[in-house]
Amino acid sequence: MTDAWEPQVNGVVRTLKMTRRELQLMGHEVAIISPNGFRSMPCPTYPEISLALTTRSAVAREIDRIDPDCLHIATEGPLGWLARSVAMSRGWPFTTAYHSRFPEYVHARFRIPVSWSYSVLRYFHNAARHTLAPTPAIVEDLKSRGFIGPRLWSRGVDLTVFDPNGPRERGGVRPVFLYVGRIAVEKQVDAFLSLDLPGQKWVAGVGPERARLERQYPQARWIGVLSAPDLAALYRSADVMVFPSVTDTFGLVMVESMACGTPVAAFPVPGPIDVVGHSGGGVLDTDLRTACLKALKTSREAARLNAEQYTWRNATEQILAALQPLPKSSDAFRTAGTSRRFEGQA
Repeated sequence: MTDAWEPQVNGVVRTLKMTRRELQLMGHEVAIISPNGFRSMPCPTYPEISLALTTRSAVAREIDRIDPDCLHIATEGPLGWLARSVAMSRGWPFTTAYHSRFPEYVHARFRIPVSWSYSVLRYFHNAARHTLAPTPAIVEDLKSRGFIGPRLWSRGVDLTVFDPNGPRERGGVRPVFLYVGRIAVEKQVDAFLSLDLPGQKWVAGVGPERARLERQYPQARWIGVLSAPDLAALYRSADVMVFPSVTDTFGLVMVESMACGTPVAAFPVPGPIDVVGHSGGGVLDTDLRTACLKALKTSREAARLNAEQYTWRNATEQILAALQPLPKSSDAFRTAGTSRRFEGQA
């Protein structure tokens, strides 16, 4: 069950799609319930996201049609809350995922106190057997905030697509500093663009802040959303990938960049602390400009080596181990070789 799905392009959707692929390769059936199956409306201030307009009974009918063996609720949107209600009314165990530091996003946009949002999320997730989070630092942060069952579900990268060898972008004044991701206030893209750096800055992505920032920083090279192969070519062409966000839980773009041999410059906050850390794949510093300049001296081979530990198969095995069998499936789960059906799991 997910409120984030195609045609959205973001880390949550990519994680779900890649996990679905791995589960299918492992012999499991996967069904996705998303806003695409219901009437929906654009999310205010975030129109790329569709909010399903439906009822608990309609969601229950869709779940019953699929007849799942496990239920995973990927997001805390309208569908997530309705699926949670259905599961709790039936006494079903389920898992949830903490993909985004939503309280920090809401605070950045609307100045709503972080403590208020965490109270709501704690209520939502503590009904689950496990809340799956992408890094050890985020797991510990959730524990410190009173979340009952946080558990690690890491992320991966397609090492055959995101590889140091392959086509590269032409042009650019060296060194090239690259940002990839959504262009929104919570991503702090202006913290990157305002830096006094040599060479040229490239920005790949779309979002509500792009028009303003493009006017303010016309000297940067502005690029839209790219396919995975084209994005890999962009990473290979850059000298450093800059990750200015302090609110992400993981940051898939960091692993993709390192897989292409391009080191990362970021703040020492959850996400970069675990993904980059002291791996040699990049530089973390409270002064982002210092991190960028030091990252120019980082070994591209070391960046690739760090990325190789992140595989979608390993990440999928983590979530598979956390999933909870629904009561009707208890006997089937003890039968060797039984293929399992996952609803809302990708």
